Amino acid sequence: MGNRGFKQWRYGLDGKLILIWKFRTMTVTQDGCAFEQVIKHDSRVTAFGKFLRRWSLDELPQFINVLQGRISIVGPRPHALVMVDDYRKKIYGSMDRHIIKPGITGLAQIYGTRGEIFDDELMAERIRYDRKYIKNWSLFLDLKIILLTWFSLFKKEAY
Repeated sequence: MGNRGFKQWRYGLDGKLILIWKFRTMTVTQDGCAFEQVIKHDSRVTAFGKFLRRWSLDELPQFINVLQGRISIVGPRPHALVMVDDYRKKIYGSMDRHIIKPGITGLAQIYGTRGEIFDDELMAERIRYDRKYIKNWSLFLDLKIILLTWFSLFKKEAY
């Protein structure tokens, strides 16, 4: 992947640490232990990074993670370590999302809780969607999420 690709630590299945592949889309990249959330019009996002993010191409290296068995295509998105450690103290059930493998896309993403987290309630909503996914998992639900994720690529803004 050259200087465009790198790995970051995330919590995976059963809360175990995993390394996931990512494209470098920013001038500053934390390893997950220190974290500053990407925001809309973030000056750290490079021009190439903006293009990758606009079309969700920054997610492509995560298919390597799927092939390695670290994550699934569908499941709760793996958050930065510091986010998980912070929200586990604030939001009931936040660690429930680690009883299955994390995923490239999930129920929370198709229902609008992806991207920038403005407050704890938005993260709580994301976690509720993740818990709902786990409780109601089915092959049909996975296929629906994959299809809706595909359609969402054409109607979202980059950041």
